Amino acid sequence: MTTTPSLIALRCFDASARLLSFTKAAEEIHLTQGAVSHQILKLESHLGVSLFLRRSAGVHLTAAGKAYWAEISSALRQIERATQNMVTHKGEGGALNLCVASSFATHWLIPRLSGFVAAHPEVTLNLSTRIGPVDFSSSPHDAAIEFCEGATSSLRAVLVLPLVLQPYSAPSLLRGLEATGAKSRKSEVSNTVLQQLLESYPLIRHTTVPHAWAGWLAQADLQDQVAAASRTRGPQYDLLSMALNGAIAGLGIALLPEYLAAGAVSTGQLEKLSDKSWRAEKAYYLRYPEWKSGLVALQRFQAWLDLVKD
Repeated sequence: MTTTPSLIALRCFDASARLLSFTKAAEEIHLTQGAVSHQILKLESHLGVSLFLRRSAGVHLTAAGKAYWAEISSALRQIERATQNMVTHKGEGGALNLCVASSFATHWLIPRLSGFVAAHPEVTLNLSTRIGPVDFSSSPHDAAIEFCEGATSSLRAVLVLPLVLQPYSAPSLLRGLEATGAKSRKSEVSNTVLQQLLESYPLIRHTTVPHAWAGWLAQADLQDQVAAASRTRGPQYDLLSMALNGAIAGLGIALLPEYLAAGAVSTGQLEKLSDKSWRAEKAYYLRYPEWKSGLVALQRFQAWLDLVKD
């Protein structure tokens, strides 16, 4: 006997679990209520567990039912989506559901996407964002661009962009020091002014790279000139875009990647304080599970990334 239940039984269970009603599930699947109930009973017999508690007021999932539904619901969505893609695109593209780190999506990926759309009109790229890694076993995403350490035992990874940080501040912070007689150069502030800035204003920190300031100060040979207390008195933000806007607003000095700060520098909202940079150990990677590697849309997106990421 096969260990895999029939697809109709799984569809009946999935609809009943979502709607908590055999009657509503029957309407959705276009079966009778009795047929849905029969399929659920067959599935429970097949699995050897009760999936629903049946009450006069309705049905509710048992603990086993909740656990089973959590496992199969994403697989059923994947089957539905794969079928729709095949019907619509005949295996030549389709939709790609991509989860992307918020700041990276807004300031690096989306400004470049017109090239991908022009080259691959057959692919629909759906973007969403979140903080933290994607759990592909329960997520509708096909792939993710994440700030991480790369591949794992279950995930493939392709480097997209390293995170290289340099210090930026609003020009008003520099003017505040210049008013006291300190000097600055147009291209890069002097070491004396830079040290004064770092001691005088909050250092905006990143939750995702908590040691960034320590790393940059060491790279710039300023770790002994800037007091340890100065390194931790600034605010801490989850997103690089928050640090960007905080620096623009004059809330402190932020370590930012060039792709994020370039626009604000060109409009005079930010000034780069030093050409010295610090590279994080983690980087932005395109990650996806092995079983997603055959998606045509993913293959074409990865090939395009290889062309534009440098």
